[in-house]
Amino acid sequence: MTGARPLELLAERGPDLLVRIVAAACSARELPRMADELAGLVVRSARALTFCDVYVLAEDERVLEWAGPPVPLGEGDVGLVAAHGRTRRHPDGRGAAVPVHSEGKVIAVVDVRSAGAPPPEDLELVHALAGLFAPVLCSCRRLRTAREREHSAERFAERAVQAQEAERSRLSREIHDGIAQRLASLGFHLSAAERAMPEHHPEGLAQIMIARRLCELAAAETRAAIGGLRPPVLDDLGLSAALATLAREAGDGPGPSGPLDVTVTVEGELEDALPDHVQTALYRIAQEAVGNCLRHARATCVDLLLEHSDDRVRLQVRDDGIGFPVREVLGPGGRGRRPDSYGLRGMRERAELLGGRVAVTSRPAAGTTVEAVIPIPGRRRGGVSPS
Repeated sequence: MTGARPLELLAERGPDLLVRIVAAACSARELPRMADELAGLVVRSARALTFCDVYVLAEDERVLEWAGPPVPLGEGDVGLVAAHGRTRRHPDGRGAAVPVHSEGKVIAVVDVRSAGAPPPEDLELVHALAGLFAPVLCSCRRLRTAREREHSAERFAERAVQAQEAERSRLSREIHDGIAQRLASLGFHLSAAERAMPEHHPEGLAQIMIARRLCELAAAETRAAIGGLRPPVLDDLGLSAALATLAREAGDGPGPSGPLDVTVTVEGELEDALPDHVQTALYRIAQEAVGNCLRHARATCVDLLLEHSDDRVRLQVRDDGIGFPVREVLGPGGRGRRPDSYGLRGMRERAELLGGRVAVTSRPAAGTTVEAVIPIPGRRRGGVSPS
């Protein structure tokens, strides 16, 4: 078969054949559907062929995949063609299995049949089409591999976040059942001791009252720690309500510069768009950022914005605090002397685990902005949903 002959055959079968192949190549379909599409092109383009299947070699190169059960390499006409790379006529003479080569290796087999012996020009056409199918199928295989890796990374991130939250829940239960109960018991006994102390021992009464107030403070901090480890509102009402609760609690707790005014803006219905583990990660980033505002920033106002597009979600926490030199604290050679530097790095690690990023911008006396951008699993910018 000369180099010109395949082109002549393709031209003879209609000017739109190449157009249909190019359209199929650009459709970004999943591999099984692409194989079916190409098989249909073969039958529609041939004169006498009535049946076609396209078998694609799996990544492990042990079996051929198609609409039916996998075909082991070296078994049957199709498996033998994949193993040896040569066209094989069917024993009944009514078709053939044709290899599809790419870079010297078989990547697929086109299996065709007809009611009788297929005319030679039909088999020549199949060989010509097999050469055109090679880059299309290679592209599909690469796309599938990329998607599988993406899904694997998403599953890993989900499991990692779930493991972190499970550990937080365990610690929350242990603190509740252990330290919190002991503090409650201690408070009860201190109250009893205060009532039993004779009135003519004012110094003893004063010490008991101080101890009781310290116990109440420790109990309140313990309850706050339990709620911070695993806030029930996140499970019960979702991310938007959890952020509103976080803002309210931050406003109730006096910071170094007085009450903190936290404004929350949520754009769009997020709960339906975001998987649970992404909501959890965003909440943790917001929690750490607002906590830094309370503990270190000497801020009076915080604006918290949460918005999402088709393929990503953005969280921004901006305060009017004292700011800090970002490069010195978080840069490659940063000394990390600020108490919140570990928390800032932790936010970055949470976002990066989900394929996102956290950017921190700040200047001394000019406030701080923390912005996290996280992709929504299963949606990628510029991607085409399989059809």
